[in-house]
Amino acid sequence: MAVKYKTLKIGAYTVEFPDAGKVLFPEDGYTKADLADYYQRVAPFMLPHLKGRPLTMQRYPEGINKEGFFQKSASDYFPAWIKRAVMKKYGGTTDYVICENAATLVYLAGQDCITQHVWLSRIDKPQNPDLMIFDLDPPDDDFEPVRRAAESLRELLSGLGLTPFVKTTGSRGLHVTVPLDRSANYDIVHRFAGDIAGLMVRREPDKLTTEQRKEKRLKRVFIDTLRNSYNQTAVAPYTVRARNGAPVAAPLDWDELKSPNFGPQSYNITNVFKRLDKKGDPWSKIWDRAKPLDGPRQKLGELLRKS
Repeated sequence: MAVKYKTLKIGAYTVEFPDAGKVLFPEDGYTKADLADYYQRVAPFMLPHLKGRPLTMQRYPEGINKEGFFQKSASDYFPAWIKRAVMKKYGGTTDYVICENAATLVYLAGQDCITQHVWLSRIDKPQNPDLMIFDLDPPDDDFEPVRRAAESLRELLSGLGLTPFVKTTGSRGLHVTVPLDRSANYDIVHRFAGDIAGLMVRREPDKLTTEQRKEKRLKRVFIDTLRNSYNQTAVAPYTVRARNGAPVAAPLDWDELKSPNFGPQSYNITNVFKRLDKKGDPWSKIWDRAKPLDGPRQKLGELLRKS
């Protein structure tokens, strides 16, 4: 019989949530309590990547085999201790959750929130992102083309003076992420990322594309830069994805991509802790590598003129 309630004391907060024994991942048997336990354990590694960022919840009240939904606004019944921030949108505002403690992560798990998506900017400077993201999406389940595209992108970005980081999405692809010093606004970052993607496609038109329509991608890796815009989101580091096996979006060392057995769902809610115990968070120093875009934009302009 499913547990009706489970109460946890997390720091200064008491978290209660209904139906802790409800199965969210039918093929694996993972319950809501398992999800909450994962988020409580991973919180020390995950929370630095959530701090100050508006959060969009992806909730699955009937488990992952049924359609879930996205929720941006904090519900009226959420506890008062959950931090919120009112952010502007076209035609109004949205009251977002700001997740900065383990209790909030656990509470959201109790609301069947499996996946957290976060902004690329923070609430104190919402128009100026501190992350730039390239989402590499394969045309099928073959991971090798995505691996090669990520390495090519890494080489290009590094040559421009930036420091790229990489993570799995927990789905099929990779996110190549660049920390920024927040001196550039979204318009500048969006154009820069689009120019990077365009240059890569010109160099390898048979392997890469920026074509939005899937039927026109023709078995090429899709480089998506549209996330680099105000009010857009990306899956948070260490968040769980609503797929069999409960894979997580895992920050990586670049060397990990070289393993022939590695894939975008290699890490999940059980084995990721062995990796964290051994190596810690590969992105723990990401903010130490944040840079302005002025110099890289100039260098990119020179490359574009030569291409």
